[in-house]
Amino acid sequence: MNHIKSLEQELDWFTRVVEARLQSYFGEKKKAFDFKSMPPPGIKNDKSAYGTFVREHELDPAERLVLILSLTPHIKPNLLDVFFTKNTRYDRGFSEFGGLRGNSFSGFLPTGDTALFLLAGDDLELRIRYSTLFHPDHIFATASVLWLNHNEAGEPLPSGQLELSQDYVEYFTTGASRRPSFSLRFPARRLDTSLRWEDLVLAPETLEPVQEVISWLKNSRLLQDRWGENRHMKKGYRALFYGPPGTGKTMTAGLLGKVTGIDVYRIDLSMVISKFIGETEKNLSRIFDRAENKNWILFFDEADALFGKRTEIGDAHDRYANQEISYLLQRVEDFPGTVLLATNLKSNLDDAFIRRFQTVIHFPLPGREERHQLWRSAMPPGVNLSGDVDFENLAAGFELSGASIVNTIQYCLLMSIGRNGEAIDRELIVRGIRKELQKEGKTL
Repeated sequence: MNHIKSLEQELDWFTRVVEARLQSYFGEKKKAFDFKSMPPPGIKNDKSAYGTFVREHELDPAERLVLILSLTPHIKPNLLDVFFTKNTRYDRGFSEFGGLRGNSFSGFLPTGDTALFLLAGDDLELRIRYSTLFHPDHIFATASVLWLNHNEAGEPLPSGQLELSQDYVEYFTTGASRRPSFSLRFPARRLDTSLRWEDLVLAPETLEPVQEVISWLKNSRLLQDRWGENRHMKKGYRALFYGPPGTGKTMTAGLLGKVTGIDVYRIDLSMVISKFIGETEKNLSRIFDRAENKNWILFFDEADALFGKRTEIGDAHDRYANQEISYLLQRVEDFPGTVLLATNLKSNLDDAFIRRFQTVIHFPLPGREERHQLWRSAMPPGVNLSGDVDFENLAAGFELSGASIVNTIQYCLLMSIGRNGEAIDRELIVRGIRKELQKEGKTL
């Protein structure tokens, strides 16, 4: 397999560099060592995922050394055991090696210090020069490939664990990119739908701006290629869906992904929002960092729970809450991908935030014509209907959301099955409608 052979060659080169660095550093006569004297394997004709990535991003030997160092704990951790060597003078590890121990992982977890030691030894000038590999404008950061993960504030930057994105771990080792699984580190589920675009029933004034979102999703790359350098043009796209429950906001988000071939991830806000200071920002950052350079749509349902209005400052807690909201708003605005937010009440969102959306789309309760269409399209073909069932009359007489109409039809189908396929009549439908209205505290 191409990707295995490619990684083996890179690991062999990495091992030689480690051995040479340690020999030069701890030899009887300490001598200068330039790892560039040991060039990495050629990748001109390497078609593996790893080789392709290195070639496309034109990584130099220093960048390749950091990349393979970050991957080593995942595929051959024993190569790093040499860094457990104890400094007998102080009865502890060598601080210049850096490194951490995991909670369950017994091997050596490299840090920025580990990388800088291999690249520069004790040469301060080189160490400072190579520290730019961890700057936010480097390809490693901008493409969310790898980063230094800090758990404690105030500690030196290079002491952070060298963390390789799990997406790239899988890509380099299997040659394929997998969809992320739902977890605490990525609290979002892929929003899938069996419905078709034809099943979406929206008023013309709602459908038109939805088409604008589709145009962005299909043509955003062309837009960026032609005018991406325009300093007035922000990267990414933000759309707000607002309106009563059951009017098609979530359904539209799912269908936008389906018709454009783009994965939609619905954020689980219960796992994002935390009462502990700083945890909400951290949870949200994990999502945006993971999605940074993916062609995904991030969908925040009931978004006012996360992006609500800022309050008047009464105490330190209010001040921090406002800072948190400001951070969240800025993170959404800076995201280069597509973000969809849905809320029942637009007034619950911060006004300054709403102005930053390219599109704000109102999803009202369906009108008479849309309700008629919903009754007809949601009722399965071949259902045994009584002669007194008139969809046009039902649409005119009952102001229901699309979700309520679907729920009513489901109720009637279940009742019909329980009665050995007895015809669905108007009385049964009205009973189902009454049941739906009671959910909202309304009476028929």
